[in-house]
Amino acid sequence: MQQRIVEEAHKLFLTYGIRSISMDEIALKLGISKKTIYQYYKDKDELVDAVFNIEMHQHKVDCECNIVKCKDAIHEVFLALDSVKETFKAMHPLIFFDLMKYHPGVYKKFNTHKTNFFYEVIKSNIERGVQEGLYRPDINIDIISKYRVVCIFQILENEQFQEVKVPIVEIMQETTEHFLYGLATPKGARLVKKYTQKRTK
Repeated sequence: MQQRIVEEAHKLFLTYGIRSISMDEIALKLGISKKTIYQYYKDKDELVDAVFNIEMHQHKVDCECNIVKCKDAIHEVFLALDSVKETFKAMHPLIFFDLMKYHPGVYKKFNTHKTNFFYEVIKSNIERGVQEGLYRPDINIDIISKYRVVCIFQILENEQFQEVKVPIVEIMQETTEHFLYGLATPKGARLVKKYTQKRTK
């Protein structure tokens, strides 16, 4: 039952946002009483925490798969972008804002994840790209890795981006290409163009 509850909450939160879904609605969707949910989760905050544990685990799995499947560092970034696109097809645009505003404890935990795990993934990718001759060797990898993490989550967590009449996935695509061209050597720039063109056909 606990697994059913967290899976249903996961679907509802991602589709409609965290704030707009109540414990009553989750119970109704599952065909159980709210009291049953409280047997497993003491409050909504604890349920939100369980849902984001799923998201963080899935992100780690996706990143590990991309590293195994990719042909090179730039290809890894495009595979990650594909994963993000799939996620955001079913994700409410304000979910991270809801998390930050209404569940600060869970947000703090997620923030630790993004500033540690995300940073390491990006840093490793840049180091690999430099070794492959695809990224410029003169960049400060630590600074650029931290900058990239901040940029990604400014898009996801800032309400101003929700006012732009462009889907989040298109914003992520545009900013990712901009980031890659800023890093790329001439050899790398040709690969960025190649992978971009493959996705527009």
